[in-house]
Amino acid sequence: MKFWVGGMAYAYPSGVSLDYFPCHYGTSKLLFRGPKQALHRPYCVAVGGSETYGKFVGVPFASLLSETSDRTVVNLGCMNAGIDVFLNDPEVMGIASGADLTIVQIVGAQNLSNRFYAVHPRRNDRFLRASPQLQNIYREVDFTEFNFTRHMLQTLFQVCPHRFADLALELQTTWVDRMGQLLRGIRGKTLLLWMSDHPPPAADAAVTPYPDPVLVHAGMINDVRSNTNAYLEVVTSRRANAEGIENMRFSELERPAAEGVPGPLAHAEVARALHDAVNHLLGT
Repeated sequence: MKFWVGGMAYAYPSGVSLDYFPCHYGTSKLLFRGPKQALHRPYCVAVGGSETYGKFVGVPFASLLSETSDRTVVNLGCMNAGIDVFLNDPEVMGIASGADLTIVQIVGAQNLSNRFYAVHPRRNDRFLRASPQLQNIYREVDFTEFNFTRHMLQTLFQVCPHRFADLALELQTTWVDRMGQLLRGIRGKTLLLWMSDHPPPAADAAVTPYPDPVLVHAGMINDVRSNTNAYLEVVTSRRANAEGIENMRFSELERPAAEGVPGPLAHAEVARALHDAVNHLLGT
């Protein structure tokens, strides 16, 4: 496999996982993708989930942006992250607040603790427990069978889409509140990033727990845009979407997970769009 960056080609042997050079920053217990960057100003930060982390991709968009803009871009993407993992980490908030610009990827609404269920404080995709209220709504469901939020939400939707609507509304309301808190809590400039193979659905679109970012629609984004300096919507091209896993690097056991995340071409398109947006925001 080969992925081109500028004039250089990176050859990836198939069936071999990437070394992500995992690292910590300061006192944070979160594990980020390395190599670890020196936090000497000026620098920018990218905050987000698995897409920002760049799982299975040799050069994620944060690294591509750093290469093309000659700026240090600190990748604070965290696997399967929800908003809570960053909002509740003082080290992350401090690093982001010290940056010239923080890029905040829009992540799904499923990995948030809310009135209906709780998630693990650091591994936000891990379902911990359902509230008595949710158990009462879905009396026929055994919640001890769930380990992950996505599996639970998809099961609940399949059991009863009508009852699922109340849960979806709770998650969407919680997302707007927490995303607003996150953006307001970062001192300095922020850019809110939509990165997906489709544009944000309309606020009145059918509610399902399947497309990423899960349960996020255009109305929710509009509700938080006043808390950020800019909003960038990157809908990846047909060519990038059709790339599939061809230029990704993973073991055979990781194939199903690789099929669910953006590939190198998508990351390249996001980096190109960010390059112009960042230069505009920082006046260069």
